[in-house]
Amino acid sequence: MDAHTDPLPRLALGPVGVVVAVQIAVLTALSGRYGFHRDELYFLAAGARPDWGYVDQPPITPVLAHLSATVFGDTPSGVRVAATLIGAATAIVVALVARELGGGRGAQVLSAVAAALSSFVLAVSHMLSTTTVDVLMWTVIGFFALRLLRTGDGRWWIAVGAAVGVGLENKWLVLLLVAALGIALLVTGPREVLRSGWLAAGVVVAAVLAAPTVLWQAAHGFPLLTVASGISEDDGAENRILFVPMQLVYVSPVLVPVWLAGIVRLWRDPALRWARALAVSYPVLCVGLLVLGGKPYYSVPLLVLLTAAGAEPALRWLDRGRRTVRRSVAAVLAVVAAAISVVIGLPVLPAADLGPVLAMNREPGEQVGWPEFAHTVSLAWKQIPVEQRGTATIFTSSYGQAGAVERYREEYGLPQPHSGHMSYADWGPPPDTMTGPVVLVGGFEDISETQRLFTGCRVVAVHDNGIGLDNEEQGTPIALCSGPAAPWSQLWPDLRRFY
Repeated sequence: MDAHTDPLPRLALGPVGVVVAVQIAVLTALSGRYGFHRDELYFLAAGARPDWGYVDQPPITPVLAHLSATVFGDTPSGVRVAATLIGAATAIVVALVARELGGGRGAQVLSAVAAALSSFVLAVSHMLSTTTVDVLMWTVIGFFALRLLRTGDGRWWIAVGAAVGVGLENKWLVLLLVAALGIALLVTGPREVLRSGWLAAGVVVAAVLAAPTVLWQAAHGFPLLTVASGISEDDGAENRILFVPMQLVYVSPVLVPVWLAGIVRLWRDPALRWARALAVSYPVLCVGLLVLGGKPYYSVPLLVLLTAAGAEPALRWLDRGRRTVRRSVAAVLAVVAAAISVVIGLPVLPAADLGPVLAMNREPGEQVGWPEFAHTVSLAWKQIPVEQRGTATIFTSSYGQAGAVERYREEYGLPQPHSGHMSYADWGPPPDTMTGPVVLVGGFEDISETQRLFTGCRVVAVHDNGIGLDNEEQGTPIALCSGPAAPWSQLWPDLRRFY
């Protein structure tokens, strides 16, 4: 293939650095405003039990949560240092993608700002999640792939393979990106890169890096696939209905013309013919997600990359015709969009006023009320006579509830909780000697099933976060049961839940 080795525009290190510095400052200032997210509580619990895999995820995010909490403090702010740095890295990589596509200083800065302020990226940069890392890894893979296609240097397959391997140690969704890019390359070219001997080397690197997690999943019956199929079965129809509308809002409605311009530019510009695969990979990915019933946000990292591709034509459009009017309108829209993104993605409102925000983003609500939740559980626990507590158990219906009790148990005098949800099930049932009372947290959807598994249950508390916030745990009933209906080891298979 013909290598496109013309000198790239100068890296806008200073202004991009300013964007990233502001991004870090804002995320840090707001990182502790609410509290832990349910997933962060789960990651802390998983990270304290290091392994090569977990039921619903590979190990990277739990390890990051544990390391960040250890180094910076076991607080929301401490855990979220990792998320903040990953969000900043994402903005830098997106700016590098804009440069790789010939974008000058303005395009690089616009791309970094768009990445830092887009609604979805902003939300996942505020809290640590597998998606936080996933967004970064997708953009890194996209950058390395573009460098491979532009230079024709097959050695970049090693970098692509390394990024894919690391991505697989965090979330297997990266395989969708690999498939989409591969199909797009076959359709648009340059196909020569697929004939490079370095491709095999890149595959080996990815396989070696991903092997520990793949082997763990294989040894445990690939529970990650069970979780994924359950999500598709439960939410697939809703995901398909919402897919197209959510594509228009996840990054920002204001940026829709920019990423559309990116698709058009990559397809039409002869100088970027080598990068057409990036434009085609987006519709390929969307078709795959619609078929699989995947969540609409899975495609967001590609939209961020396409926004970088569209930054240069967007700036040229602002310089044409009535520049003052265009720039003024664009500035107003940008300010409004940024304000909306901040309100939706960051904890700027009082927790009691989150109601309207939850209609667009449920995640802030899941960061409120966990210490109070553990306190409610403790009220039920204290109803157990002291002499019976040695054989008593706390059993929760979800990993978030278990994570909250585990995190705050010393503060409220609670024992280690147990749960059959996700990897908590792998961490074992209570000993069969625990035949005493059971504090049963949630899980009353099927009363007959509850009565089959536990005896003498009666609701003794209902959780209230104290501010009337309608999040997932508000109104959770907590029962006190006489005990398990059979030994825990016998009940455990029936108590296991993958979603």
